[in-house]
Amino acid sequence: MQNATLARADIDDAALTDPLSYAMASRDADVMSLVGDALQAQRARLAFHPIVTAAEQPRVAFYEGLVRLLDDAGRTIPAAHFMPTVEETGFGRQIDCITLALALNTLRQNPQIRLSVNLSARSIGDGEWRRILDDGLRHRDNLGDRLIFEISETSAMMLHENVIRFMAEMQPKGVTFALDGFGAGMTAFRYLKDFFFDLVKIDKSFIKNIQNDPDNQVLTEALITVAHQFEMFAIADGVETAEEAAFLRGIGVDCLQGYHFGVPRLEL
Repeated sequence: MQNATLARADIDDAALTDPLSYAMASRDADVMSLVGDALQAQRARLAFHPIVTAAEQPRVAFYEGLVRLLDDAGRTIPAAHFMPTVEETGFGRQIDCITLALALNTLRQNPQIRLSVNLSARSIGDGEWRRILDDGLRHRDNLGDRLIFEISETSAMMLHENVIRFMAEMQPKGVTFALDGFGAGMTAFRYLKDFFFDLVKIDKSFIKNIQNDPDNQVLTEALITVAHQFEMFAIADGVETAEEAAFLRGIGVDCLQGYHFGVPRLEL
């Protein structure tokens, strides 16, 4: 509960400034307390967001598993209120652990699906996270063949040597890797040949209203070309309209993800 204690100290500081700062600090402290309680009680579930093929008649290629923490009344704690704060903390490692455990259990129970989960590079060296992963990969159904790790550009570059070694270790086990937020600016193209990414998810900032935005059209087509040059599948993230989807199909994207194809759901 160290994070919650620090947040409470922030409240005391805010009380000396202005009412708005105090209110925001109080809210953040309450959210961190809820997160800590939810993790301790293991009140977590996965919501499943479909990624579909770019065919005229799309089908689900795989699902992204997004962790949802619940308060003691069963209500979802909004991830936007805590994920940016906890990502590089002990809470972040716990969330990665519980997310991986839920994902592996989902794969065991649903042998017909593939599933991706987000991974912070810092969790690769976490003993408990590795124990959960190693136990899961020993399962007789070869769960690694249906497991995808999504790593953000920021995380991949922060500890790129660790990420590269981990990828090399996981490749023989069938695990797939996706680079999240491709094109957002953190990963120099010269590093792509050093990693073992199988997929890239083009950052959603390039996708919005792409059919009417010549700049984003050029940039997105270039990103798709780079992905294909490195033998990676290109996924467009944040697709919200039929017009965006149609344009992206026309420039050769492989898969599509976004609210146009469904919202994250707690049931498959």
